[in-house]
Amino acid sequence: MTPLKLIETSPGAFSLLLDAGTTQVDELVEQLGHDPNGYFWAGVARFLVSTEASTLEGRFSYDPEAGMFCAYGNDRTALQELGALMSAVARDGDRMRKLVLSAKAAGFEFDD
Repeated sequence: MTPLKLIETSPGAFSLLLDAGTTQVDELVEQLGHDPNGYFWAGVARFLVSTEASTLEGRFSYDPEAGMFCAYGNDRTALQELGALMSAVARDGDRMRKLVLSAKAAGFEFDD
């Protein structure tokens, strides 16, 4: 799940975290006109859920900040699935480029 990490914040409560600005695709994200901050990554997560993993919808919440992406909840499996999807994008420039272009074509707005 690199560069994301899943932690148990209290018994039965989990957070999926990504330190913004630490991925292999940050420079590409900037070239595509976005700021690779926590809000951008929350948009990536939302777009992935809406287009590739609708079964995850409503199974966790988002709490991004400028320097960090965070999704949290008590459904560890759902957060692991999201982490796997996001990890693939965070490590693959071609995948990130396709995601951003698909989002633009669909009228999706990243909140970065």
